[in-house]
Amino acid sequence: MVIETERTILRSFAEADAEDLFDYAQDSRVGPAAGWEPHRTIADSLEAIRTHLSSPGLFAIVYRETGHVIGSAGFVNHNGVVSDELGFALHPAYWGRGIMPEVVQALLRYGFGERELETIWCVHYTENAQCRRVLEKCGFSMVFQKKMHMTQETDFCVLLRQDWEARSWRAT
Repeated sequence: MVIETERTILRSFAEADAEDLFDYAQDSRVGPAAGWEPHRTIADSLEAIRTHLSSPGLFAIVYRETGHVIGSAGFVNHNGVVSDELGFALHPAYWGRGIMPEVVQALLRYGFGERELETIWCVHYTENAQCRRVLEKCGFSMVFQKKMHMTQETDFCVLLRQDWEARSWRAT
């Protein structure tokens, strides 16, 4: 499956993406904010592509202008019912450009449309203000906070289908 936005193409990861993935996954600002360790080698990135990044519903974010993979986004639980968790990571060189809200909105159309989800949720560390801002722009509401891993304060955010359908930005 391929999902297109104005500036990106969302597609499955390929092993050939390992170098692009490593370019942002080695950055200590990316992985720890999402709960994973920075990659130390391209082999780490290749292993990630072969395992969890090859899951259905997870996408490589390809920047149209360059053809390079600049991030990952998609649904991470696939529990087969009416809700799923959205996760995402983006190369720091592309932060602050509105790319991730564009990607998340496309994934919301896919999730609420083709997948017929009723609820999409996202969990992020409270200190991750960039993630929080993306979610706010896309209509998510924080429903509660909880300490995870004994130390990390974590926000649990949700967007219901009925709230998404009522948002004026939603393209049909």
